[in-house]
Amino acid sequence: MTKQTKTAKPRAVPQDRRKKVAGNSQAKGAAKKTAGAESPYHHGDLHGALLKAAEIVLERDGLSGLTLRAVAREAGVSHAAPTHHFGDLTGLVSELAAIGFRNFNATMTAAGASGTTPLESALARAKAYLAYARAQPGMYQLMFRTERLDMTRPNLREAANASFAGLASVVGAHHPGNVATDALTIEQAAQIARTWSLVHGFTMLTLDGRLTDILRRLPDGTDAEKLFVEMLKITVARVMEAPK
Repeated sequence: MTKQTKTAKPRAVPQDRRKKVAGNSQAKGAAKKTAGAESPYHHGDLHGALLKAAEIVLERDGLSGLTLRAVAREAGVSHAAPTHHFGDLTGLVSELAAIGFRNFNATMTAAGASGTTPLESALARAKAYLAYARAQPGMYQLMFRTERLDMTRPNLREAANASFAGLASVVGAHHPGNVATDALTIEQAAQIARTWSLVHGFTMLTLDGRLTDILRRLPDGTDAEKLFVEMLKITVARVMEAPK
């Protein structure tokens, strides 16, 4: 009598195990997607991506919230990446401030070019100064936080000096010599310091909300910019009319 050979039935995979396998597959798929999303960083773009992430964190969370870990998290990279590219937080914020100064200077230069007279150019540059600070308050305040920056870094020093040169050239538009680079007389220095103090001081008061009480007492429709322009017309005009 011939014995019948029994066909082995496939063993059922426990439900828990099936879920685990499916979960592992999904995790691997997600990892591949993540790797694909970060692929630009592996082609030399990480440096720029970290700076963009740092600017986002700065404007969203303020200078106190700007840390290397926060920047890495925003960029979606390892916590070690910012240290590798910038050394430390001072290195990162110094390079970020240099970018801020360059954009700041470009904005004011473009605005100044729209004026047909030295006074119009000066007023346009000053308005652009205030507008930049109001649009990017975090960046603007970082640019003037000297204790947080390494001003010996060439990129930052060059960009910051260009900012001063632009201001000095406006103040010295009616004066002989190049006050942006030449030695200054005490009168020239006083005029530059007065104008800069005026513009920077008004800007900081605006950012801090300290002009609210003044503005609410003014006629309807008078905003901070209109007050700023009136103040500048008086002061800048006097600077430009000062004896040569």
